[in-house]
Amino acid sequence: MQKNLVLTCLLNFFIAAVLGLLLRYAFVGHLEFNYQFLIHTHSHIAMLGWVYLMLYVLFTYYFIKTNKRFYTKLFWVTQLAVVGMLFSFPFQGYAAVSITFSTLHILCSYMFVARIWKDLDIKNTLIKTTVWCALSFMVLSTIGVWCLGPAVGLMGKASAFYQIAIQFFLHFQFNGWFLFGVLAVCFHQLQIEPSKDSKRFIQILIAATFFTLALPIQWFAPHWSLSVISAIGGLLQLLALFYFIKLIKNPFKTHLYKNQNIVRVLYLFALSCFTLKMALQLVAVFPEFSQHLLQHKNFIIGFIHLMMLGVVSGFLFAFLLFSKTIKISKTITFGTYSFLLAFLITEALLALQGLLFFLGKGLLPKYYLLLFVGSIGLPLGIAIITLSFLNQKHNEHQTLKTT
Repeated sequence: MQKNLVLTCLLNFFIAAVLGLLLRYAFVGHLEFNYQFLIHTHSHIAMLGWVYLMLYVLFTYYFIKTNKRFYTKLFWVTQLAVVGMLFSFPFQGYAAVSITFSTLHILCSYMFVARIWKDLDIKNTLIKTTVWCALSFMVLSTIGVWCLGPAVGLMGKASAFYQIAIQFFLHFQFNGWFLFGVLAVCFHQLQIEPSKDSKRFIQILIAATFFTLALPIQWFAPHWSLSVISAIGGLLQLLALFYFIKLIKNPFKTHLYKNQNIVRVLYLFALSCFTLKMALQLVAVFPEFSQHLLQHKNFIIGFIHLMMLGVVSGFLFAFLLFSKTIKISKTITFGTYSFLLAFLITEALLALQGLLFFLGKGLLPKYYLLLFVGSIGLPLGIAIITLSFLNQKHNEHQTLKTT
């Protein structure tokens, strides 16, 4: 993989983590910036600068043989959009400049999908189907973005239409594009072959992705039928998880037990978070619990970080180390464990505080200070990994290319 492209993605991730730390600091000290504007910046850089671009690099490296120059140029135009959002969202939130750069990013994603659909060179039908699902969900998610303007104009930002449009975008980004994207690369690295079980897994997971959209819709447009649909989606996810474990059990032993310990740890970490994510989405359908999710955001923030930092970023780091794009060293190992430890501490604090609110017990003593201190390891770990990668001599690693 091109070192400068991977390095850019890691720098974006570091910036997003620093912004997240500032958001935590806002509850223990004074923050000069508008808090809501900073949330927009943090989320956009994390999703579009780190996850989107890292998946972009992995897809073009593993699954494309031709037109490499085109994809490199498009990468830098997309990164320009990310930089534009970084320097506009903190000062104006959603306004002319930030919306322009957000729109540019969406248009770049359309161009990426249109071109990669033609250039894909994948013989393994399981991986090819998973890549197609990821790209299709990415395009589908943007319908939510295009609905935001009409929603504001017709009903305002407080309307159910506006909130559902946001949830539509986030749902199909997280559970569609990001999840299917990392699964495609996972299948490639573990060399998983098509089978009846793999076909069932993909079919069930696609259905579950659509059904579980009912949960966030129910928050803003309550109806008993949405609870039923969401419950079905949760059950389908557990069934998909059953087939997924069957798929990866033997390949995991074959391909990862020969690897260094940190690679196995990262893969196990990401897979554990994936399992927990599937289980939690079923728990969330119970009405008593679902109503508390909106009142006390700790569970929602914890779930988003479970998905973004645990599942998606856990897999992305594992991919980079497995492919030897990032060479394993004591420094890299230290940075990785710093990141993982901070993730576990902050997730535990979010879950504990959410539980205390749910039980009516109030605020954990020094909660915000503990959350801020616990979060320091996230940007610290990413910084250590990024600086170590920057100092490594880079060789284009050619194993495990297109399947």
